[in-house]
Amino acid sequence: MASSHPTHVLFICNDNAARSIMASSLLEHLGQGRFQAYSAGSRPTPDGQPDARALQVLADAGMPTTGLRSKSWEEFAGPDAPHMDLIVTLCDDTAGETCPIWPGHPATAQWSYPDPRAESHRDDAGIFVHVLHAIRRHVDLLVNLPEERIERLVLESEARQIGRAAG
Repeated sequence: MASSHPTHVLFICNDNAARSIMASSLLEHLGQGRFQAYSAGSRPTPDGQPDARALQVLADAGMPTTGLRSKSWEEFAGPDAPHMDLIVTLCDDTAGETCPIWPGHPATAQWSYPDPRAESHRDDAGIFVHVLHAIRRHVDLLVNLPEERIERLVLESEARQIGRAAG
């Protein structure tokens, strides 16, 4: 039985300028309507702009970049935020931070990648391509999960929400 709505996934990282932006663009494109992807960060860029190199790598890979912006994870923690089925942290720093309490208590996962914007990678233009390919491997696995496994993820999230509301 096919799901009647897409699975909502939020990718989070520190600045929401590269890794989480790339992950959301990949999932949105490769998920072909089965997923609605979002991205956010604990410390978004002050000007709201993603890293230009991340956008270029996405564009070079044929992925959408329109409308991508760096934003705070607080946008997804309030009562008016879209319901998330899965939250994926993409860096070790963010995984160690105290995250907001996500409405509906969605499933969570940790996929760790090096920060292509880090000082140690400053002269390595290929790091953005390397990180994009690493993220794509994980996104491909998620996208290729059988529908019943995705539905179970959503059902588990919904059941947790019902349990909290009825308690």
